[in-house]
Parts: sequence; C-alpha cells; structure tokens
Amino acid sequence: MTEPTRLIIGISGASGVIYGVRLLELLKPTAIETHLVMSKAAELTLSYETQYKAEQVKALADVVHSPKNIGASIASGSFKTAGMIVAPCSIKSMGEIATGITSSLLSRAADVVLKERRKLVLMVRETPLHTGHLRTMTSLSEMGAIIAPPVPAFYARPADLQAMVDHSLARVLDLYDIAVHGLVRWTGDPIAPK
Repeated sequence: MTEPTRLIIGISGASGVIYGVRLLELLKPTAIETHLVMSKAAELTLSYETQYKAEQVKALADVVHSPKNIGASIASGSFKTAGMIVAPCSIKSMGEIATGITSSLLSRAADVVLKERRKLVLMVRETPLHTGHLRTMTSLSEMGAIIAPPVPAFYARPADLQAMVDHSLARVLDLYDIAVHGLVRWTGDPIAPK
C-alpha cells in the first residue's frame, strides 16, 4: 500500500495571506493530502486582508495542525511528505527556519523538511530587503530551500489580482510537478490582449 502524497502548507503572518488561502483552494480538487499550519499572526492578517474567516481556510485543508503542537506528525522526519510551501513567509519565520531555532510548529516543520532534504519553498513577502534578510536567504538557499517571492508575471497579462496570485502559485506548484489549471506559460510570442 502506498502512502498519499502529502504537502505541508504553512501560512505565516506576513502580508499576502491570500497566497496561502488560494494555494489550499487550488490543491483541494487534487489527490494531494494537505497539512495546514497557520500561525496566530496569520489569522490576524487574514482578518485585515480578506473576507475569509480562519475556520473557512482550515476547512480547505485535509489536516489542520495547531501552531503550538510541536508533537504533530509534521514535526517528525519519519512522517513522509513531498515537502512544504510557506505562503506567505514572514521574515520572522524565515529567520527561525534559517537558524533552526524554532518557536512554533510552522518553523519546526520547515526545519524538518530541510533536514530530511525535502523540498521547501518560501514565498518571502518583504520589501525592501536589507543585507541581513539577503544573507538569511542565501543561507537558506545553501541549505536547499527555494526562495520564491511572489512576483507577478506581467507577460501573462493578468486580468485581475486573482490571476496574478494564481500564476505565482502555479509556478511554485511546478516545483513539485503539480499541475493546476490556468497557468499561462511564455512561448516566445506576445500573448494577444484579452
């Protein structure tokens, strides 16, 4: 019997919480088993930036873990996953992951993904970046993490904010060989206006 493909989704308190919410929506109809860990700060950001309630977001995941539950399955390397996406990733979370000094399940799960040499994608949401941020990103990249700030692809001529979000997330899911509907790929030819 084979285990399901599991993907950990972390949502930190950084601005851009819609990336995590939409990621769960895109993965819901797939065979991927999603494990969500959402920080308390993320719940606060959710209330500022969207109309979603925390319970609505949690209902999109297959399994929800409390950020305080350091003994959760995703805190162990023996729990097989395809890796983790932190969307969005705050500078605080990024710093904890880089140093291995974890204060919550979100950073602990990411640390486990790194130590097990699984794929970790951090959608870091901050600008401008000072040298300390850049050094931390370099350190994480050297450890095997993928730093993927959500940068809009204007060549796709997005019609609205959701199209911009979806394109960034589809590019991240490409890193896990997970295809989702609607990704406009560059072909070398200009895309006709819609």
